[in-house]
Amino acid sequence: MDYIFDESDEFFRFPNTALSAPGKLELRIKLRRNSAINPKVFIYPDGGEWHETHMDFEEVHGQYDIYKAVIELKDKGLYWYHFLVQSSCGGTYTVPQQPGGGFQVSVFAPPVSRPSWLDGGIIYHVFVDRFYRAGDAPFRADGVQRTDWGGLPYFEPDENGIMWNNDFFGGDLPGVIAKLPYLKELGVSCIYLSPVFEAASNHKYDTGDFMRVDEALGGDKALEDLCTQALGYGMRVILDGVFNHVGSESRYFNRSGHYDSLGAYQSEESPYRSWFNFHPDGTYDSWWGIELLPSLNENEPGYRDFICGPGGVIEHWMNKGVAGWRLDVVDELPDSFLDPLCSTVKRISPQGYIVGEVWEDASHKIAYGVRRRYFQGGQLDSVTNYPLKNAIIACIKEGNTEQLASTMSELARNYPKHVLDALMNILGTHDTMRILTVLGGSNFPEGRPAMSKYELSSQQLALGKKRLKLAATLQFTLPGTPCVYYGDEVGMTGGADPFNRRCYPWGAEDTELLKWYRSLSSLRRKQSCFTGGDYKLTEARAGLFAFTRGSGSDRVLIAVNVSDGNRTLTAPEFNYDLLDEKYIDTLCVKAGEPGVFAIRAPR
Repeated sequence: MDYIFDESDEFFRFPNTALSAPGKLELRIKLRRNSAINPKVFIYPDGGEWHETHMDFEEVHGQYDIYKAVIELKDKGLYWYHFLVQSSCGGTYTVPQQPGGGFQVSVFAPPVSRPSWLDGGIIYHVFVDRFYRAGDAPFRADGVQRTDWGGLPYFEPDENGIMWNNDFFGGDLPGVIAKLPYLKELGVSCIYLSPVFEAASNHKYDTGDFMRVDEALGGDKALEDLCTQALGYGMRVILDGVFNHVGSESRYFNRSGHYDSLGAYQSEESPYRSWFNFHPDGTYDSWWGIELLPSLNENEPGYRDFICGPGGVIEHWMNKGVAGWRLDVVDELPDSFLDPLCSTVKRISPQGYIVGEVWEDASHKIAYGVRRRYFQGGQLDSVTNYPLKNAIIACIKEGNTEQLASTMSELARNYPKHVLDALMNILGTHDTMRILTVLGGSNFPEGRPAMSKYELSSQQLALGKKRLKLAATLQFTLPGTPCVYYGDEVGMTGGADPFNRRCYPWGAEDTELLKWYRSLSSLRRKQSCFTGGDYKLTEARAGLFAFTRGSGSDRVLIAVNVSDGNRTLTAPEFNYDLLDEKYIDTLCVKAGEPGVFAIRAPR
């Protein structure tokens, strides 16, 4: 090879992380001995001008010359760099060699504060209507009251092709309060609630009134009581903030006159008219073309102030005990809206948790033609970690340890450390198939009618459970905070919406899985290395993925073996099996099982 450069290796790039501004980036490249003249690094801020830096010869290493450059990056932002090498035989080439390619460097402003209360705990995602009913809140008069807890959610559209999502099983916020001891035993530190504001649907992503908790869920007082009582158990509550659209039957749009307000749909004189974008023919912009969900104009000052301003939605609910927000489709919230929203959260509570729904690497995300700056300072604490979810599934189900290694390398390199530690590490959500079904099943049918009949065989269920133990081990031990979708810990199955939103099976839990989740949660609490400890990959090949967390003697080695044979690791300092709680002489990970090992003083 003419050159060697590996951006995942600290020898070639140091530090191999995002940089705190101002910061220095140290780059090395190996060029075949006497093959190059005057190599250079070109670096530029995203959308800016290239800056050229000469590389100095450092030393000879075997058949290669090593060149080095140190670059100072003073301002926060996203940067790209590549090498330009002039061959001693004439001609030039770039590294990377793809046209327009470049390596990324994230430079961020250090956070003023961070949600340290997340450290060592887990997030638990509750879909309120399907979790537990303990109160006497009334069912919605315009909905369908279900009395068959655990029954199949309605999935057929009406004769006009509309899915109303209006069947209610009656789960409520008093039900969440009643189950706080259960959540405490599971090790939960953060309860993430599906939307709770007044709305016509069971999922409540069609907000009707931002200033009222739906009476069917217990009303305002139930949310305040939950926040207060959860805090007594060492937990905090965050809400799903859905701020880029509302329901067509909302107070603000009022298409059918459900509310006593003058809605935007009813009159051009409505105080809410400018919140929406109407067309000359009377139609309006809606979220993904769904007429039930009219889109909001986040740049409209009146709407922005209503959510972010003094006495607005954010301030109102945080003053009642809410500890943060998961921002739905944050890509659709412009910076002009996201900046004041995040500023308001941190003004009210410096440790407020702001996590955005992003499905890709959020460090270089482009949404609607705009490069987002979520992590450069003043915006998100972190994001939903879909890239890790996908990589864990590929590792466990397909044996693709290389994808998991690559994904973790990119996240650790592109995300600031405080963002990495606060990632919402998911395996399943209300938007995806149940993780047990994904891991155990295959040949999934298309269409809701067919999916409604799909069930795992006993063999598939056993395989899925075995795989889920491996996946959950990674979810709980890799950098970030694990987020458990309600019921995953007790073996709930199901396809995508609405089959992933069935009722929690109280009294019919898979106790073996629950015991496993509790043991992983206990492990996180007891081992300080899982609270921001360093991540280092040790092996990713032939079905074995192994890494360490922490530093010095405060390190833990985690390994998952998805191969068909037992695997032995050469790491004699790790002499204690944390899962079996015993000293070991040989570090062996059995086929299809995980291992978690610590360094202990000799027996």
